[in-house]
Amino acid sequence: MRRRFKSRTGIRPVSIERIVHHSTSMAVRRALHFVVKVGHRDPTVSFYRDILAMKILRHEEFEEGCKASCNGPYDGKWSKTMVGYGPEDNHFVVELTYNYGIGGYRLGNDFLGITIQSSEAICKVRQHGWPIVQEAAGAIVVEAPGGYKFHLLDKPQPKNADPVQKVTLGVSNLERAHHYWTELCGMNLYGQEKRSILLGYTEDQCKLELRDVSQAIDHGTAFGRIAFACPRVQLPTIQETMENQQQTVLTPLLSLDTPGKATVEVVIVADPDGHEICFVGDESFRQLSYPDPTADHMLNEAMEADKSDEWFLQTGKQKQQV
Repeated sequence: MRRRFKSRTGIRPVSIERIVHHSTSMAVRRALHFVVKVGHRDPTVSFYRDILAMKILRHEEFEEGCKASCNGPYDGKWSKTMVGYGPEDNHFVVELTYNYGIGGYRLGNDFLGITIQSSEAICKVRQHGWPIVQEAAGAIVVEAPGGYKFHLLDKPQPKNADPVQKVTLGVSNLERAHHYWTELCGMNLYGQEKRSILLGYTEDQCKLELRDVSQAIDHGTAFGRIAFACPRVQLPTIQETMENQQQTVLTPLLSLDTPGKATVEVVIVADPDGHEICFVGDESFRQLSYPDPTADHMLNEAMEADKSDEWFLQTGKQKQQV
């Protein structure tokens, strides 16, 4: 059961003691991944694997919906595929969520893109003839199947650092968002412009950019979720803080099982614009997220066994579009 705690008047002031406590404990938090829902798994995987040149880090199949709505408000069979440029311990990755039988999702104005430094990826875009949505000096914009935007910077891909630079989300009120993410989520401010701010937990992590779009945020049906790790001991405090501040708690402290892997604990909240934020206990997540050398093979097997596209084509029916 989801519980929601929401203020009618906005975010209340936070005590100096709590701010000091947060500022001294946030350095151990880290940005993990962003969740995207995909309607057609095969071409989506090809984009991340062949165009962006990401690795398949792990793949997991589930027979029923997630207790924390990781796959959205769906109860059926689904899969999770983590893709990125290196281990989840020190790389920000993308979680591809595939709900069997659903062929597409409507995008909103909430997710504005992921920025990656990789001239190598730009070369692959041109080699494969992948459509370029926008091009400027030193950068291009491409779209993954489903419409998710990626901003590619024309600089060599770093060898000893994460190529993923930032995730950009739209907000309707930049001042309110700034307050929420810094004071309640404990993020640090790394940059500020008239209509955007750049946040993070440490200098060497992927950053979160919040950009004022001057309108209400529409999450569509493709609404994503950003995840951060923290010491497990901080999870009850995060929930308590949000409840005390009358903010939205989507999923109170909950254990999530993955067959054959570690059980993790999460608290899932939402900011004033409805962006879903998952805080997960770091200790068990490191065990869960260890790269699986069989992930590529498992994913390929799952895609080969998935005959849904073929069945829909043969019957003249279409996958559900939500």
